[in-house]
Amino acid sequence: MANQLVPVGYELNADRLRQYVQNADAANTRSAYQADLLHFTQWGGSLPATPQMVAAYITAHAESLALATLKRRLVAISRAHAAMNTPNPTQHELVRLSLRGIARTHGQPQRQVRPLLREDVLVIHASLGTSLRDIRDKALLLTGFCGGFRRSELVSLRVCDIALLREGLVITLPRSKTDQTGQGRKIGIPYGRGLVCPVKALLAWQQAAGITEGLLFRQVLKGSKVGGSLSAHAVAVIIKQRATAVGLPSAEFSGHSLRAGLATSAAQAGYATHKIRAQTGHRSDSMLARYIRDGDLFTNNAGGLF
Repeated sequence: MANQLVPVGYELNADRLRQYVQNADAANTRSAYQADLLHFTQWGGSLPATPQMVAAYITAHAESLALATLKRRLVAISRAHAAMNTPNPTQHELVRLSLRGIARTHGQPQRQVRPLLREDVLVIHASLGTSLRDIRDKALLLTGFCGGFRRSELVSLRVCDIALLREGLVITLPRSKTDQTGQGRKIGIPYGRGLVCPVKALLAWQQAAGITEGLLFRQVLKGSKVGGSLSAHAVAVIIKQRATAVGLPSAEFSGHSLRAGLATSAAQAGYATHKIRAQTGHRSDSMLARYIRDGDLFTNNAGGLF
């Protein structure tokens, strides 16, 4: 008797299967892939594509697009061919050599945002007053820095995600960029030992804003009224505005500066890499290497003989 490949009476639920396959990638990732494919087809590419066509495409944009963008475009083209079950032109030697040549000719170091270091955060904190907006920004900056949060994680925090313990706050991230399956991750934020305390700052914001449920960080409208949800872009704007107010070059900072600042400051302070990763959620030391390397540039520097 022949083996049954599927149970007897099994019916394929095409709509549900399509939804699960679609949800294999985050919505932002799917949107990026779609935009990349649109750029390829608007240039004159077609699907399925030949290796010669893909090589011509990346060659045509070698000087106008960053290397990282070209690589992402190739990933989108590769995924499209995998979905169509057709030969993948991006794996052809012609495309590989073309990309390697572009990298050697036009490759540049990836731009890094400036980390908002502990000392920077303290200076900004000292400049903030007692208005509702200032109270929010104290809590936002200290929580984002001490938790090593991405800006998207920061604005998605809810009241039900935090628990107050004797040692400080435990914040549960139900989902993040590296945890798309929603397994969750807990981050501890201890009480500050001095006048600057992230736990007290967050509790002060909750009390001043009257937030007892839902999203933690929200807009502050005219008349000190609490508005709706805060966007991830707004976090970057707040960091830049507060940096400018204390004389820091705002153009060098972004929403990632808080997360980068914690990793860099912790590396400078001599914290073990596994403890830094426990806070930031990086999966490996190699992911932290850039921060650690920059943070240690002047630690036991061999050039300091004078």
